[in-house]
Amino acid sequence: MKIDLHVHSTYSDGGFTPEQVIKTAIDLDITAISITDHDNVLSYKIAKDFADRQKQETGKEIIEIIPGVEINTMWNNDEIHILGYYANENSKEFQDLLSYQQHARIDQTMKIIKNLNKKAHIDISFEHISSLVAKGGSIGRPHIAKAIVNAGGTNSVMESYEKYINDNSPVYVKRNTVSPHEAVEIIYECGGIPVIAHPCDIEKPENLIKDLMNYGLRGIEAYHRKHSPPMVEYYSSIAEKFDLIVTGGSDFHAPLMNGNIIMGRNLVPTWILDGLKKEKNRIAIAEM
Repeated sequence: MKIDLHVHSTYSDGGFTPEQVIKTAIDLDITAISITDHDNVLSYKIAKDFADRQKQETGKEIIEIIPGVEINTMWNNDEIHILGYYANENSKEFQDLLSYQQHARIDQTMKIIKNLNKKAHIDISFEHISSLVAKGGSIGRPHIAKAIVNAGGTNSVMESYEKYINDNSPVYVKRNTVSPHEAVEIIYECGGIPVIAHPCDIEKPENLIKDLMNYGLRGIEAYHRKHSPPMVEYYSSIAEKFDLIVTGGSDFHAPLMNGNIIMGRNLVPTWILDGLKKEKNRIAIAEM
């Protein structure tokens, strides 16, 4: 049994549609998956419908789809990602959070476009960038970088990042986003399970984890493709110390340049999913 609780689709910065994600996961013998697109949950219904059709055709459940999201937040000038599982997507507070994040992305993109036109003399439009993501999806740096290439501003996406899409570039504008504390609190209050993503990217993560627990943080993504076995053990020990659950996933976006697909590649023990479901039930009972 293989599981992957951190995957992206074309509704954010992934290269596969939700249907392609699920089909690929089935081909890789993954039995449970969560598409955790940045700041939106639009892929869930599409993926679930596709999986249900597969079930009807075969007469058995081939893959389980776990509702998920990844909220991009800022804290002390650092980007902190908060995963959320099983949140009530119909909750007004949750929808307001996603709406705020989407407006922040659009505002950031418009400002970067203005700077690109004025300072770098690269003529691109918002429509050009938005066409690179699924309708209603989350625009991000990869889409802007690709639009720059398409406009002839650079020869590669990598060059776009080096020249324009980084924090030190004179054309780049940081996004006004929620704090990790706000994201955690809203996800938890909406019946979801907030989890801090890939803590290897955070300086002194233990301090932030302790702080976020006061707002409802319930898990740590200990298993991640960037995490070595000692790192997995370290983050798992923090989770045990603070009575938090452990989650994990590949953080798959698109095939590598050599065509390899990392979805489901890193070992995520099957008990991870059991722990996630137990936490979901615990929260549901607490809300009764």
